[in-house]
Amino acid sequence: MLMKFNITKYRNFYYAFSAFLFLVSLGSLVVFGIVPGIDFAGGSVLEVNYEEKAPSSEEIQRDLRSVGIERASVQLLGENSVLIRTDETSYQRIMGALEGAERERFEAIGPTVGEELRNASIIAILVASLLIIAYIATSFREEDGSVSSVKYGVVATLVAFLHDAFIVLGIFSVLGYLYGIQVTIPIAVALLTTLGYSINDTVVIFDRIRENLEERKKRDENTKLETVVNNSLNATLGRSLSTSLTTLFILFAILFLGGATLFYFILALILGIILGMYSSIFLAGPLVLDWNELTTRKR
Repeated sequence: MLMKFNITKYRNFYYAFSAFLFLVSLGSLVVFGIVPGIDFAGGSVLEVNYEEKAPSSEEIQRDLRSVGIERASVQLLGENSVLIRTDETSYQRIMGALEGAERERFEAIGPTVGEELRNASIIAILVASLLIIAYIATSFREEDGSVSSVKYGVVATLVAFLHDAFIVLGIFSVLGYLYGIQVTIPIAVALLTTLGYSINDTVVIFDRIRENLEERKKRDENTKLETVVNNSLNATLGRSLSTSLTTLFILFAILFLGGATLFYFILALILGIILGMYSSIFLAGPLVLDWNELTTRKR
Protein backbone atom coordinates (compact mmCIF):
# COMPACT_ATOMS: atom_id res chain seq x y z
CA MET A 1 0.00 0.00 0.00
CA LEU A 2 1.38 3.39 -0.97
CA MET A 3 2.12 5.94 1.74
CA LYS A 4 -0.40 8.76 1.97
CA PHE A 5 0.74 12.35 2.43
CA ASN A 6 -1.36 15.09 3.99
CA ILE A 7 -0.54 17.59 1.27
CA THR A 8 -3.38 20.02 1.92
CA LYS A 9 -2.53 20.35 5.62
CA TYR A 10 0.56 22.45 4.91
CA ARG A 11 -0.91 24.53 2.11
CA ASN A 12 -0.22 27.85 3.89
CA PHE A 13 3.49 27.03 3.75
CA TYR A 14 3.25 26.37 -0.01
CA TYR A 15 1.40 29.66 -0.48
CA ALA A 16 4.07 31.55 1.47
CA PHE A 17 6.93 29.94 -0.46
CA SER A 18 5.30 30.67 -3.83
CA ALA A 19 4.46 34.23 -2.78
CA PHE A 20 8.12 34.75 -1.87
CA LEU A 21 9.27 33.47 -5.29
CA PHE A 22 6.64 35.60 -7.02
CA LEU A 23 7.62 38.80 -5.17
CA VAL A 24 11.34 38.22 -5.80
CA SER A 25 10.59 37.69 -9.51
CA LEU A 26 8.40 40.79 -9.61
CA GLY A 27 11.11 42.85 -7.91
CA SER A 28 13.72 41.57 -10.34
CA LEU A 29 11.56 42.41 -13.36
CA VAL A 30 10.81 45.90 -12.01
CA VAL A 31 14.40 46.71 -11.02
CA PHE A 32 16.41 44.85 -13.67
CA GLY A 33 13.86 44.26 -16.41
CA ILE A 34 14.74 41.71 -19.07
CA VAL A 35 17.35 41.82 -21.77
CA PRO A 36 15.37 41.36 -25.00
CA GLY A 37 17.05 39.35 -27.71
CA ILE A 38 17.41 40.55 -31.25
CA ASP A 39 14.19 38.69 -32.07
CA PHE A 40 12.34 41.34 -30.06
CA ALA A 41 14.62 44.38 -30.03
CA GLY A 42 16.29 44.10 -33.43
CA GLY A 43 19.94 43.38 -34.10
CA SER A 44 21.98 40.57 -35.63
CA VAL A 45 23.25 37.04 -35.14
CA LEU A 46 26.70 36.21 -36.48
CA GLU A 47 28.35 32.80 -36.44
CA VAL A 48 32.07 32.80 -37.23
CA ASN A 49 34.81 30.20 -37.47
CA TYR A 50 38.49 30.55 -36.59
CA GLU A 51 41.28 28.55 -38.24
CA GLU A 52 42.83 27.94 -34.84
CA LYS A 53 41.23 27.91 -31.39
CA ALA A 54 38.72 30.70 -30.94
CA PRO A 55 39.45 33.50 -28.43
CA SER A 56 37.59 33.49 -25.11
CA SER A 57 34.20 35.20 -24.90
CA GLU A 58 35.78 37.95 -22.76
CA GLU A 59 38.39 38.67 -25.44
CA ILE A 60 35.76 38.82 -28.18
CA GLN A 61 33.57 41.16 -26.13
CA ARG A 62 36.58 43.38 -25.50
CA ASP A 63 37.30 43.49 -29.25
CA LEU A 64 33.67 44.40 -29.96
CA ARG A 65 33.74 47.18 -27.36
CA SER A 66 36.83 48.59 -29.05
CA VAL A 67 34.68 49.44 -32.09
CA GLY A 68 31.79 50.78 -30.01
CA ILE A 69 29.65 47.64 -29.76
CA GLU A 70 28.86 47.56 -26.04
CA ARG A 71 25.98 45.10 -25.90
CA ALA A 72 26.86 41.65 -27.20
CA SER A 73 26.24 38.08 -26.17
CA VAL A 74 29.04 35.65 -27.08
CA GLN A 75 28.63 31.87 -27.06
CA LEU A 76 31.43 29.44 -27.87
CA LEU A 77 30.04 26.60 -30.02
CA GLY A 78 33.22 24.58 -29.98
CA GLU A 79 36.94 25.11 -30.14
CA ASN A 80 36.73 27.06 -33.38
CA SER A 81 33.15 28.39 -33.69
CA VAL A 82 31.55 31.40 -31.99
CA LEU A 83 27.97 32.71 -32.01
CA ILE A 84 27.59 36.45 -31.45
CA ARG A 85 24.29 38.21 -30.78
CA THR A 86 24.33 41.99 -30.75
CA ASP A 87 22.08 44.99 -31.35
CA GLU A 88 24.49 46.14 -34.04
CA THR A 89 23.21 45.44 -37.58
CA SER A 90 26.35 46.47 -39.52
CA TYR A 91 28.10 43.31 -40.70
CA GLN A 92 31.26 45.14 -41.71
CA ARG A 93 31.55 46.83 -38.30
CA ILE A 94 31.24 43.55 -36.41
CA MET A 95 33.66 41.66 -38.64
CA GLY A 96 36.12 44.54 -38.37
CA ALA A 97 36.48 43.75 -34.67
CA LEU A 98 37.00 40.01 -35.17
CA GLU A 99 40.51 39.45 -36.45
CA GLY A 100 41.09 36.10 -38.14
CA ALA A 101 37.40 35.11 -38.16
CA GLU A 102 35.46 33.82 -41.17
CA ARG A 103 31.70 34.21 -41.48
CA GLU A 104 29.57 31.08 -41.26
CA ARG A 105 26.18 32.84 -41.22
CA PHE A 106 24.78 36.31 -40.58
CA GLU A 107 21.17 37.30 -39.83
CA ALA A 108 19.84 40.79 -39.16
CA ILE A 109 16.43 41.74 -37.78
CA GLY A 110 15.12 45.31 -37.81
CA PRO A 111 13.41 46.87 -34.76
CA THR A 112 10.04 46.89 -36.55
CA VAL A 113 10.13 43.13 -37.08
CA GLY A 114 11.27 42.69 -33.48
CA GLU A 115 8.33 44.72 -32.20
CA GLU A 116 5.92 42.68 -34.31
CA LEU A 117 7.33 39.45 -32.88
CA ARG A 118 7.04 40.80 -29.32
CA ASN A 119 3.43 41.84 -29.85
CA ALA A 120 2.61 38.49 -31.47
CA SER A 121 4.10 36.65 -28.47
CA ILE A 122 2.00 38.68 -26.01
CA ILE A 123 -1.17 38.09 -28.04
CA ALA A 124 -0.41 34.36 -28.22
CA ILE A 125 -0.10 34.17 -24.42
CA LEU A 126 -3.35 36.11 -23.86
CA VAL A 127 -5.29 34.03 -26.37
CA ALA A 128 -3.90 30.81 -24.92
CA SER A 129 -4.95 31.81 -21.39
CA LEU A 130 -8.52 32.63 -22.49
CA LEU A 131 -8.84 29.37 -24.43
CA ILE A 132 -7.55 27.38 -21.45
CA ILE A 133 -10.12 28.94 -19.11
CA ALA A 134 -12.90 28.32 -21.63
CA TYR A 135 -11.85 24.71 -22.24
CA ILE A 136 -11.54 23.76 -18.59
CA ALA A 137 -14.74 25.60 -17.63
CA THR A 138 -16.59 23.66 -20.33
CA SER A 139 -15.02 20.29 -19.56
CA PHE A 140 -15.34 20.52 -15.77
CA ARG A 141 -19.04 21.17 -15.53
CA GLU A 142 -20.66 21.23 -12.12
CA GLU A 143 -22.01 17.73 -12.27
CA ASP A 144 -21.86 17.29 -8.49
CA GLY A 145 -22.55 20.93 -7.59
CA SER A 146 -19.55 21.11 -5.22
CA VAL A 147 -16.96 23.10 -7.13
CA SER A 148 -17.61 25.61 -9.90
CA SER A 149 -16.03 24.62 -13.19
CA VAL A 150 -14.85 28.20 -13.68
CA LYS A 151 -12.72 27.87 -10.54
CA TYR A 152 -10.84 24.96 -12.08
CA GLY A 153 -10.11 26.99 -15.20
CA VAL A 154 -9.09 30.20 -13.44
CA VAL A 155 -6.85 28.40 -10.93
CA ALA A 156 -5.13 26.33 -13.64
CA THR A 157 -4.46 29.44 -15.71
CA LEU A 158 -3.30 31.63 -12.83
CA VAL A 159 -1.02 28.94 -11.43
CA ALA A 160 0.55 28.26 -14.84
CA PHE A 161 0.93 31.87 -15.97
CA LEU A 162 1.41 33.90 -12.78
CA HIS A 163 3.43 31.26 -10.98
CA ASP A 164 5.35 29.03 -13.37
CA ALA A 165 5.98 31.32 -16.34
CA PHE A 166 6.35 34.50 -14.29
CA ILE A 167 8.97 33.01 -11.96
CA VAL A 168 10.94 31.58 -14.90
CA LEU A 169 10.87 35.06 -16.45
CA GLY A 170 12.08 36.51 -13.15
CA ILE A 171 15.00 34.07 -13.10
CA PHE A 172 15.97 35.13 -16.62
CA SER A 173 15.71 38.74 -15.49
CA VAL A 174 18.40 38.04 -12.87
CA LEU A 175 20.50 36.11 -15.42
CA GLY A 176 20.16 39.01 -17.84
CA TYR A 177 21.36 41.48 -15.21
CA LEU A 178 24.27 39.34 -14.05
CA TYR A 179 25.40 37.70 -17.30
CA GLY A 180 23.60 39.56 -20.09
CA ILE A 181 21.42 36.55 -20.98
CA GLN A 182 18.80 37.63 -23.50
CA VAL A 183 15.17 36.58 -23.70
CA THR A 184 14.74 35.30 -27.24
CA ILE A 185 12.05 33.55 -29.28
CA PRO A 186 13.28 30.06 -28.23
CA ILE A 187 12.91 31.06 -24.57
CA ALA A 188 9.40 32.37 -25.26
CA VAL A 189 8.63 29.04 -26.93
CA ALA A 190 10.01 27.23 -23.87
CA LEU A 191 7.71 29.29 -21.63
CA LEU A 192 4.65 28.39 -23.71
CA THR A 193 5.72 24.74 -23.73
CA THR A 194 6.02 24.63 -19.94
CA LEU A 195 2.63 26.34 -19.64
CA GLY A 196 1.06 23.52 -21.61
CA TYR A 197 2.97 20.94 -19.59
CA SER A 198 1.93 22.51 -16.27
CA ILE A 199 -1.72 22.85 -17.26
CA ASN A 200 -1.83 19.28 -18.52
CA ASP A 201 -0.55 18.05 -15.15
CA THR A 202 -3.02 20.29 -13.31
CA VAL A 203 -5.95 19.11 -15.42
CA VAL A 204 -5.13 15.47 -14.56
CA ILE A 205 -5.33 16.33 -10.86
CA PHE A 206 -8.54 18.32 -11.30
CA ASP A 207 -10.08 15.45 -13.24
CA ARG A 208 -9.35 13.09 -10.36
CA ILE A 209 -10.88 15.58 -7.89
CA ARG A 210 -13.99 15.78 -10.05
CA GLU A 211 -14.25 11.98 -10.29
CA ASN A 212 -13.93 11.61 -6.52
CA LEU A 213 -16.56 14.30 -5.94
CA GLU A 214 -18.96 12.46 -8.26
CA GLU A 215 -18.28 9.21 -6.40
CA ARG A 216 -18.98 10.97 -3.11
CA LYS A 217 -22.31 12.19 -4.45
CA LYS A 218 -23.30 8.73 -5.75
CA ARG A 219 -22.51 7.13 -2.41
CA ASP A 220 -24.22 9.95 -0.55
CA GLU A 221 -21.17 10.40 1.66
CA ASN A 222 -20.29 13.40 3.81
CA THR A 223 -16.54 13.29 3.17
CA LYS A 224 -15.00 16.73 3.60
CA LEU A 225 -13.84 18.47 0.43
CA GLU A 226 -10.33 18.76 1.90
CA THR A 227 -10.18 14.97 2.28
CA VAL A 228 -11.38 14.49 -1.30
CA VAL A 229 -8.74 16.91 -2.62
CA ASN A 230 -5.97 15.34 -0.55
CA ASN A 231 -6.92 11.81 -1.67
CA SER A 232 -6.97 12.98 -5.29
CA LEU A 233 -3.52 14.54 -4.97
CA ASN A 234 -2.12 11.34 -3.46
CA ALA A 235 -3.73 9.27 -6.22
CA THR A 236 -2.04 11.32 -8.95
CA LEU A 237 1.24 12.02 -7.11
CA GLY A 238 3.12 9.01 -8.52
CA ARG A 239 2.00 9.75 -12.05
CA SER A 240 2.97 13.44 -11.80
CA LEU A 241 6.40 12.74 -10.34
CA SER A 242 7.28 9.92 -12.74
CA THR A 243 6.23 11.92 -15.81
CA SER A 244 8.08 15.06 -14.75
CA LEU A 245 11.24 13.30 -13.58
CA THR A 246 11.47 11.23 -16.76
CA THR A 247 11.24 14.40 -18.82
CA LEU A 248 13.80 16.15 -16.61
CA PHE A 249 16.33 13.32 -17.02
CA ILE A 250 16.24 13.81 -20.78
CA LEU A 251 16.41 17.60 -20.55
CA PHE A 252 19.39 17.53 -18.20
CA ALA A 253 21.19 15.22 -20.64
CA ILE A 254 20.53 17.70 -23.47
CA LEU A 255 21.52 20.62 -21.22
CA PHE A 256 24.99 19.20 -20.60
CA LEU A 257 25.55 17.47 -23.95
CA GLY A 258 23.53 19.55 -26.41
CA GLY A 259 25.92 22.46 -26.83
CA ALA A 260 25.73 26.17 -26.09
CA THR A 261 23.08 26.98 -28.69
CA LEU A 262 20.37 25.00 -26.89
CA PHE A 263 21.56 25.73 -23.34
CA TYR A 264 19.20 28.54 -22.29
CA PHE A 265 16.22 27.09 -24.17
CA ILE A 266 16.64 23.81 -22.28
CA LEU A 267 17.30 25.67 -19.03
CA ALA A 268 13.97 27.51 -19.40
CA LEU A 269 12.22 24.17 -20.02
CA ILE A 270 13.83 22.60 -16.95
CA LEU A 271 12.89 25.51 -14.69
CA GLY A 272 9.34 25.57 -16.06
CA ILE A 273 8.80 21.83 -15.62
CA ILE A 274 10.15 21.86 -12.05
CA LEU A 275 7.89 24.78 -11.16
CA GLY A 276 4.96 23.19 -13.00
CA MET A 277 5.42 19.92 -11.13
CA TYR A 278 5.51 21.80 -7.83
CA SER A 279 2.54 24.06 -8.57
CA SER A 280 0.25 21.35 -9.94
CA ILE A 281 0.77 19.19 -6.84
CA PHE A 282 1.10 21.74 -4.05
CA LEU A 283 -0.82 24.79 -5.29
CA ALA A 284 -3.61 23.98 -7.76
CA GLY A 285 -5.68 21.61 -5.61
CA PRO A 286 -5.29 23.58 -2.35
CA LEU A 287 -6.23 26.83 -4.15
CA VAL A 288 -9.45 25.30 -5.49
CA LEU A 289 -10.18 23.99 -1.98
CA ASP A 290 -9.64 27.35 -0.24
CA TRP A 291 -11.47 29.35 -2.91
CA ASN A 292 -14.44 27.01 -2.75
CA GLU A 293 -14.56 27.13 1.07
CA LEU A 294 -14.32 30.92 1.01
CA THR A 295 -17.24 31.34 -1.41
CA THR A 296 -19.28 28.71 0.44
CA ARG A 297 -18.91 30.57 3.76
CA LYS A 298 -20.09 33.82 2.15
CA ARG A 299 -23.38 32.30 0.97
